[in-house]
Amino acid sequence: MFISKFSQLGARVVKHLTREPSVSVLRSPYLYAVRHRNLQSLMHERFFSTADKGEEEGCKENQKISVTFVGDGGEETTIKVPVGMSMLEAAHENDIELEGACEGSLACSTCHVIVMDMEYYNKLEDPTDEENDMLDLAFGLTETSRLGCQVIASPELDGLRLALPAATRNFAVDGYKPKPH
Repeated sequence: MFISKFSQLGARVVKHLTREPSVSVLRSPYLYAVRHRNLQSLMHERFFSTADKGEEEGCKENQKISVTFVGDGGEETTIKVPVGMSMLEAAHENDIELEGACEGSLACSTCHVIVMDMEYYNKLEDPTDEENDMLDLAFGLTETSRLGCQVIASPELDGLRLALPAATRNFAVDGYKPKPH
């Protein structure tokens, strides 16, 4: 993001420098900064101060929630998940065995998870028809079953506990362990 904003600033400076002088160009803060060798402070003011404000306001991109995955043997793994990330992505990044054969495209049910607390299940958005169709194919379907690719981390889900089913329904050969994507 910084590089993109930096290149946009550079493009604006070049554009202003190559134009014929006009009143708007002479008053341009970008041109002023270049002429007075103050580009660095302008960049800092323009880009870094907005990042600092975001942190002060509790920017969502920096927030993480706590999620616990419970395996079929009862072993628990608690991880921190950034707000906006799916449980499937979080599981793959933390070496938790949640398959996700279709890579989150709603074409399989191999990322089936079971929300262990009805309170948290009710906080989730309702499943779409496509998700319900895939859940019908899931092994060990329960009342609180969801697809991990469709459960997105949000601040109200902090403390979420997800059980991993004992098996998945996939066309792969028995014993096949998929590699994280």
